[in-house]
Amino acid sequence: MKQLKSLLLVWLLISPAVMALTLDEARKQGRVGETLSGYIAPVKQDGDTLALVERINQGRRQQYDALAQKNNLTSVEVARIAGQKLVERAAPGEYVRGINGQWLQKTP
Repeated sequence: MKQLKSLLLVWLLISPAVMALTLDEARKQGRVGETLSGYIAPVKQDGDTLALVERINQGRRQQYDALAQKNNLTSVEVARIAGQKLVERAAPGEYVRGINGQWLQKTP
């Protein structure tokens, strides 16, 4: 019983961020994919995936805004440039959204 209480305490103390799904894990599991807009989108619609998409895209939005200001561009322009590069660099097996809006799995 004492061991169970100890395990429960350790579990409760673990930060939610540590337990959260990472972008790399989500990509490998086919939960998210890159888009030409510069943002990830969910392939699967579960809560963990949707929370990850929101968190990652919020960070990207901040980075795009900062780069846009430094380079006299709009955030949309920066995001599209990044989106093209991210789609091109996606690893084999990962999902990308094509110009037709359909998900494609990158091939080797």
